[in-house]
Amino acid sequence: MTIDLKDRIALVTGASRGIGYFTALELAKAGAHVIACARTVGGLEELDDIIKAVGGSATLVPFDITDMAAIDKLGASIFERWGKLDILVANAGILGVISPIAHVEAKVFEKVMNTNVTSMWRLIRSLEPLLVKSDAGRALLLSSGVATNPRAFWGAYAMSKAAVETMGRIWAEEMAHTSLKINMVNPGATRTAMRAQAMPGEDPETLPHPSEIAEKILPLMSPSLTESGKLFVVRENRFVEYRLPE
Repeated sequence: MTIDLKDRIALVTGASRGIGYFTALELAKAGAHVIACARTVGGLEELDDIIKAVGGSATLVPFDITDMAAIDKLGASIFERWGKLDILVANAGILGVISPIAHVEAKVFEKVMNTNVTSMWRLIRSLEPLLVKSDAGRALLLSSGVATNPRAFWGAYAMSKAAVETMGRIWAEEMAHTSLKINMVNPGATRTAMRAQAMPGEDPETLPHPSEIAEKILPLMSPSLTESGKLFVVRENRFVEYRLPE
C-alpha cells in the first residue's frame, strides 16, 4: 500500500533514534516535510542526511521535550512558517527505572511523568490549533502494552503510558466534530535502547527492528484514515477498541 503524503507537514518527537527516527524517515519517503525534534543534535543531523539522500526534506528542532516554553514556541513557529500541521507523532519518552513502586526515587518518578505525560499535554495544547487547520490532521501517541496490562516493577513507566492513552481518548472525543483523527500506538517489544535498558539480558536480534514498526504505522497518517480514539497494536497490525473493566 503506497501512502502519498506529498506537501504534508509532519512533526515527530524523539526523532534522533529508534522508532521516532525511522518513522520520520518513512514520512519523508512518503513525501511529507518532517519537523524532527529531539535532544540529540548528532542523531538529528544523521537523520537529515538520510532524508536528503532519499529525496525528502526536514527541519531540525533540537530541544528537550521537558522544556515546556520551547513546546509553546514550537507551535508558534510552525504557525508562522506553514500555518498548519498535518501530522503529529508524539514518540518521545523515557523508561525511568525497573523497580518496585515504593523504591522509585521521587526525582525519577517526577522526571518520567514530566517527560511522558506533562509534555504530551503541552504538545496537544500547543499543536491542536494547527492540526485542526489541516484538511486531514492525524495524531499518533506512542504508548506501550504495560499501559493496559500492568507489570510488576514497571510502575512509573506503565502509569505514564496509561495516562497518555487516557489523554488521547479524551482528546479524540473532543475532536470528534473535526477532521482530526487521534490514535494511540502499542509498538510492542522493539529493538531499541529503551528496551535494552529495561531487559538487558534479552537478545535484541529476537525483536523487530524499529524500521519495521515505522512501516506498520505509516498508514495511520494517511488522509484516508477513518479510525479515531483507538489503540493500534503493531504486532497484530490492527486497531482494537477500549473496553470498560468486566
